[in-house]
Amino acid sequence: MNRKKLRQSVEKAVAKASFSLRKDVINSLKSAYLNEKNKLSRKALNWIIKNAQIAKANNLAICQDTGLPIVFIEVGKDITISSDIIDEIKIAVESSYKKNYLRQSIVDPLNRNKPSYNNGVICHVDFSSKIKGLHITVFPKGFGCENKSRLKMFNPTVGLKEIEDFLLESVKEAGPEACPPFVVGVGIGGTSDFALFMAKKALLEKINKKNPDPQLDILERKMLKKINSLGIGPMGFGGKATCLAVKIKKAPTHIAGLPIGVNISCHALRSSCILI
Repeated sequence: MNRKKLRQSVEKAVAKASFSLRKDVINSLKSAYLNEKNKLSRKALNWIIKNAQIAKANNLAICQDTGLPIVFIEVGKDITISSDIIDEIKIAVESSYKKNYLRQSIVDPLNRNKPSYNNGVICHVDFSSKIKGLHITVFPKGFGCENKSRLKMFNPTVGLKEIEDFLLESVKEAGPEACPPFVVGVGIGGTSDFALFMAKKALLEKINKKNPDPQLDILERKMLKKINSLGIGPMGFGGKATCLAVKIKKAPTHIAGLPIGVNISCHALRSSCILI
């Protein structure tokens, strides 16, 4: 693998994710603006859209919170990967943060008065026989919304209504502090850690894409309607657009439990993909 090409590609992906909202997200924001009747909420959506346009045109960070960089690495059937490749990707992420003057927000979790550093890059590696090459997704996750993550270990006997109530409660608790309109990622099943992992990975799905699982598709649409009925609205000003989309993933779990993870993204849902 060409290390120089890898490094340059990752650096560009970091910059793109930091400066440009995904097309599906910006289109959804524009649709929300057109459908919003509340005057203050329309103003807030207009500010959000204009901010994204200015950031993209001038290579500026969409948000002052430049996030904690998460990298999802999918390894194709024709690729051999080693720890050196992971290290190269981490170095490229750190380098891009410095080159593009992105705020260094990463600190030691206990000694928080130490100087900021960006070597907190988190990498997730998976393998797939369905693709060729190396598929890399850069996801800078802001912490206003990350702080609103929720996990609940349900008894296996609960009904869907109790799960729906928990999801709704999680969004109500997040409120304006997580900078709505949100995209809500949900993970159902697996273990406690895997439910939260799925919830975060769900945020990478195109928000206008139908869930291929019919049951989850119905639940996504139902929860979107319920969340938008809360009336929190853009930046907490009320109105229709509290949530742009609900995205759900599920995995088999143990007969004795039912983990549910919730990971919320603010309106600045930033990610960028490359194929090496």
